[in-house]
Amino acid sequence: MKMIIIFCITFTCGFLENVISNANPLPYEAIFNFGDSISDTGNAATYYPSVDGDSPYGSTYFKHPSGRMSNGRLIIDFIAEAYGLPMLPAYLNLTKGTQDIRQGVNFAFAGATALNMDYFIQKRLIPPSTNISLSVQLDWFKKLKPSLCKNKQECDNYFRRSLFLVGEIGGNDINALILSYKNIAELREIVPLIIEAIINVTTELIEEGAVEIVVPGNFPIGCNSAVLTIVNSGKKDEYDQYGCLAAYNDFIKYYNSRLNQAIEILRQKNNHVKIVYFDYYGNAKRLFEAPQQYGFSFGKIDTFKACCGKGEPYNVDIHIFCGSFASTVCSDPSKHINWDGAHLTEAAYRLIAKGIVEGPFASPSLKSPTFKIA
Repeated sequence: MKMIIIFCITFTCGFLENVISNANPLPYEAIFNFGDSISDTGNAATYYPSVDGDSPYGSTYFKHPSGRMSNGRLIIDFIAEAYGLPMLPAYLNLTKGTQDIRQGVNFAFAGATALNMDYFIQKRLIPPSTNISLSVQLDWFKKLKPSLCKNKQECDNYFRRSLFLVGEIGGNDINALILSYKNIAELREIVPLIIEAIINVTTELIEEGAVEIVVPGNFPIGCNSAVLTIVNSGKKDEYDQYGCLAAYNDFIKYYNSRLNQAIEILRQKNNHVKIVYFDYYGNAKRLFEAPQQYGFSFGKIDTFKACCGKGEPYNVDIHIFCGSFASTVCSDPSKHINWDGAHLTEAAYRLIAKGIVEGPFASPSLKSPTFKIA
């Protein structure tokens, strides 16, 4: 009789646990991410291994280089945490049997472009640092797919509960023109090509079964420390009241408006799919407009100074990389928006992620997160 009672209690507890678990599943079963260094969690670091154990990258949060181009976590890390999922493993760093790829994988690669290398060669532009374009990342996903699900029905059910992020991507395509010409006259002609590449990959993911996809816009590059250093304009009227290059930000607003138009057309063609736009421009721009409000150093120059680097006036020199012998690291990265010239600090990425997950910079909104971003 005693054994029967114990069995009944055990069975009831197990049953209730399953009911509660099924009643409160995670908002997303998995996250699959494509992009460049803004969201690469280790693909480029695996592809180009470094033996530099003294690198300041990853030093704030991970206490060692983590394959991320920042001092700590990236936007994608905060998003995964908010939805109760582990940080996404990098595709090139997957070790058979040691990671649960069913909760998501990261295909983003630092230096990646939306367009393939052929475009830059044909146009005689300074080529990107890698040929791992967005289409290559899509191929990686397709190769991994049989390990995620076995047939169409299983894949459709699984991807229906997954979140896909296509970017941010396109920033390196734009940077290639800036490095080659140092002006924005030639930039507009590349916009339709970048957007076409992004929409094509997004369409293919929809065909693969994705039903909730994020297509982010681009950042205010006129406030980027590396761009400010490269352009190095001595004309005061080329800067806005906050210290950003106005024409470059106007270009990004044009780019984002064209991307939004393409997204709307894609929505109309796929009304069963939720396509979310991340307003990275507005999300990041607010930090540069009111840095003191968010705890950052402020002033026409101090707001844009990179934490890690070397050079005047923004502590950036494209020939002296963060982590090199000549570079220095600031004492408190949390007071800086910019980390190394091209990338932001964990503190800035946390605020941007918070603006996405908790609003108002995702349109339409993502599902309600499991956890608040602290």
